[in-house]
Amino acid sequence: MGRPHPASTGDGLSLNHLERFGIGRRLLRLAEEVDEEIRPALTGIRRVEAVNHARVLAAFQEVRVSPWHFAETSGYGLGDAGRQALDEVWARVFGAEAALVRTQIVSGTHAIGLCLFGILQRGDRLLSLTGPPYDTLRGAIGIRPGTPGSLAERGVEYGEACCLTRGKVDGERLAALVGGRRHGRTLALIQRARGYGSGPGVTVAQISELTRAASRACPEAIVLVDNCYAEFTDRTEPTHEGAHLVAGSLIKNPGGGLAPCGGYVAGRRDLVELAAGRLTLPGLGGELGATPPWGRLLFQGLYLAPAMVGTAMAGAVFAARFFERLGFSTCPAWDETRSDIVQAVELGTRERVLAFLRGVQRASPVDAFVTPEPGPLPGYGDAVAMAAGTFVQGATLELSADAPLREPYRVYLQGGLVGDQAKLACLLAATEMGA
Repeated sequence: MGRPHPASTGDGLSLNHLERFGIGRRLLRLAEEVDEEIRPALTGIRRVEAVNHARVLAAFQEVRVSPWHFAETSGYGLGDAGRQALDEVWARVFGAEAALVRTQIVSGTHAIGLCLFGILQRGDRLLSLTGPPYDTLRGAIGIRPGTPGSLAERGVEYGEACCLTRGKVDGERLAALVGGRRHGRTLALIQRARGYGSGPGVTVAQISELTRAASRACPEAIVLVDNCYAEFTDRTEPTHEGAHLVAGSLIKNPGGGLAPCGGYVAGRRDLVELAAGRLTLPGLGGELGATPPWGRLLFQGLYLAPAMVGTAMAGAVFAARFFERLGFSTCPAWDETRSDIVQAVELGTRERVLAFLRGVQRASPVDAFVTPEPGPLPGYGDAVAMAAGTFVQGATLELSADAPLREPYRVYLQGGLVGDQAKLACLLAATEMGA
């Protein structure tokens, strides 16, 4: 007689392959059931992926991208045709007048900072329409005292309010925040991803409504969207729907898992130029800056990004349903509309958080032997523990998870360029927690 067929998780991961990780049969059966339950949600993700891929491919073809665009340049980088082509492709993909895509931008927060410090002067105001911004931006704004050179020290006023109530724009609250004074510039900031909060992210449709409401309250208002973790999760980007600027990181969604570093700004041409002047100098803008020998990775990463984001979103859907079945609160739920690649799981205790992160680390191709421990991170107010066995440091489109060590002890799982790795991480996290 032939050997019995091993139990399978439904997508090629058999019990034989997973026994070495010490995963029990009960969790493997649960993974099989979850695979079947989430199929309808995955169909929607694949449709979004197809729309975004078609737009990216069209942009590459319209710009006539060729291998000579991948060449490195040195020194000042004057006349860098590859840099110019990448900016043009990016602008077309994001429905923008112009784009600035540079490896010299060190993070998504840096890209957002280029916009804030390039645009805002003394007497201007910055207004966050989605409540408190992400932790790493608070020092630069001046919300966290003791940060030299902040916008607050520069004389920029700051205000915030959550202008979404149960998914709907709160017009009265937004008008009270944005309306009134008419001297100086007003920059309205929208954070698209959930950050370290409990609420859902912000959809492109909601951003469109917020932008229109802000324009009614203050016709001159500039709307800037923190696009980190959210690119290609919807059929369009905020700049297609009226936002004046978007900014983000290349080692998150739009780098497709290949970009080794960098960030971008895209939107209205005059505003992109102000951000570029902050990166270099006013008057020099985006005309300078050598391209390291990574040009191909930036182009190819953008081309692959819709597919990689789709895979990451599928992994997040699996994680949401898997941990929900194990009795944990998840946000978003597996069948909810998603606006970013982040999956929050509320674990309730510090011990469970650290165990969860150990499981994710064990599923990593790099540093799988390392035990995540909490510690300080630049820009964060609490100790943060992080599982990140990635090829590129901090690349959250690769599989990673992090958590601030504070109540209610939520862990934030994101990324996964390989679907089976995301599932394995969930199984190992549950195993480490004793679930």
